[in-house]
Amino acid sequence: MTHVITQNCCGDATCVAVCPVNCIHPTPQERDFGSTEMLYVDPRACIDCGACADACPVDAISPEDRLSGAQREYAALNAAYFEDAADAENAENAADAENAADGGPGSGSADHGPNFHAWGRPVFERTLPSDFAPLRIAVVGTGPAGMYAAEDLLLHTGAEVTLIDRMPVAGGLVRYGVAPDHPGTKGVGDTFARLYAHPRVRMYLGLEVGADVTAEELAAHHDAVVYAVGARADRRLGIPGEDLPGSISAATLVAWYNAHPETAPDAVDPSAERVVVVGNGNVALDAARILTAGPEELAGTDIAAHALGALRAGKVREVVLLGRRGPAEAAYTRPELLALKHLPGVELVVDDHDPRIAGSIDAAGPGDKAAVLRDVTRQAVDWSLPPAPGRRIVLRFHSAPVEVLGDGRVRAVRATAARGELEIPAGLVVRAAGYRGAPVPGLPFDEAAGTVPHEGGRVTGRPGTYVVGWIKRGPSGGIGANRACAAETVGTLLADALGGLLPAPEHGARAFRRLVRGRNRRLVDARGQAAIDRVEVARGLRAGRPREKLATVPELVAAARSGRRRLPR
Repeated sequence: MTHVITQNCCGDATCVAVCPVNCIHPTPQERDFGSTEMLYVDPRACIDCGACADACPVDAISPEDRLSGAQREYAALNAAYFEDAADAENAENAADAENAADGGPGSGSADHGPNFHAWGRPVFERTLPSDFAPLRIAVVGTGPAGMYAAEDLLLHTGAEVTLIDRMPVAGGLVRYGVAPDHPGTKGVGDTFARLYAHPRVRMYLGLEVGADVTAEELAAHHDAVVYAVGARADRRLGIPGEDLPGSISAATLVAWYNAHPETAPDAVDPSAERVVVVGNGNVALDAARILTAGPEELAGTDIAAHALGALRAGKVREVVLLGRRGPAEAAYTRPELLALKHLPGVELVVDDHDPRIAGSIDAAGPGDKAAVLRDVTRQAVDWSLPPAPGRRIVLRFHSAPVEVLGDGRVRAVRATAARGELEIPAGLVVRAAGYRGAPVPGLPFDEAAGTVPHEGGRVTGRPGTYVVGWIKRGPSGGIGANRACAAETVGTLLADALGGLLPAPEHGARAFRRLVRGRNRRLVDARGQAAIDRVEVARGLRAGRPREKLATVPELVAAARSGRRRLPR
């Protein structure tokens, strides 16, 4: 019996490292790593040892015979990857043979065995000599990108790491970006949390670079600084009416249901029956799932208490996903689309308003994401009518927003259609057109790309300063993609250290502690972080939930101070 990788796959390749028979692909050494939607287990090579399932930080791997009805499709999805890979390899071998006959490129022999690459002992290339003086490195941001960088430094060097976050609680994207109905994905946070009390780690949560301390001051107290600040801003649609009340960004919606302290409890009003979500990426699908989910299903998650109450009292019955591209080009991944098909009590419909839609779905190959929609209801939706009874999600492809309409508040979206334009009545519009990085005070910034200019993670013109994650590469890739991204940045940093290119810090760790505590009296350390965790879990237990998040800065700081106890160091 083979193991199967399912929807929650984070792609960080922890499973690859422990597999004894090299049956999980693509590996970090292969060309496709980081560009596929998830990792896959080869059913022909898997020996059912379970090592991958034990190592997976997000509980995404299960034995095939334990898959639920909604998950069984992932077995075929895993197998299909290797069938496609075999077809591509056969085509490559045929081309090599043809070139060999002509004496052209590729005429040399190549060994393309079924295991793709040789399995050997692990090699840790990102390290420093044992006699190298320990570095003191600040990591700004405690989301996945920052924590993968910190983990790499702690595992492979003797570096002392200063973890900094502008929020008074750690977690970043894992805490405030992952949808609450994806508890497995949130599980990667437990892996990162083990590092908080590491003897070579110091935490300063609630410390904002650019407000409490400058980039120059941070650099003056450390050998190097790694910025992992993400991409917090949303991309604009650039259409009239997008700032009307009732038109919000996906960033606002996600922060609202995840209890982000900077988003008010009343920032989202789910009182409308129909919601239009502009975009067809995974975040758009998250929005559709949460808005149409039964409140009792969400009650078993860590969704914000204010969001749960609002959704219970809300009236949303239909969410329209408006995408300018077709089913084959949609930005969401197949695993997330598969999950959308199996939502309890929610019907998935494709608005069959354009002949290109049916053509794309019917012509899709087994491995194409459009093929997932082959058994989904297709019908031409009459938008002049109110939402149909029950709950449903409507995928409307080849349709771009032209204007958000309303007099003082959103009432409809004007969108393109096969023959001109039409109005889709809606009381709430969610703009899910993507995220964008914001300038970091004291660092250069590329306005066009929304990133900090760099070379291999080294900030251009700033020796000793580095970037990782979305502020480095733009808002692309899931949680696991940050592991390879962090490896590149840490590799660059250590090469600079060996080359004597890091500026010597002017001050020590004690001086930094005095500096920041003098600037901000509400800082939270590792003990305070642990206290927040205990308080939230206890609140959740009383409410019959896994966790009930504290939703304001004063609440978080108070929990850190009043409930903390000394942790072993």
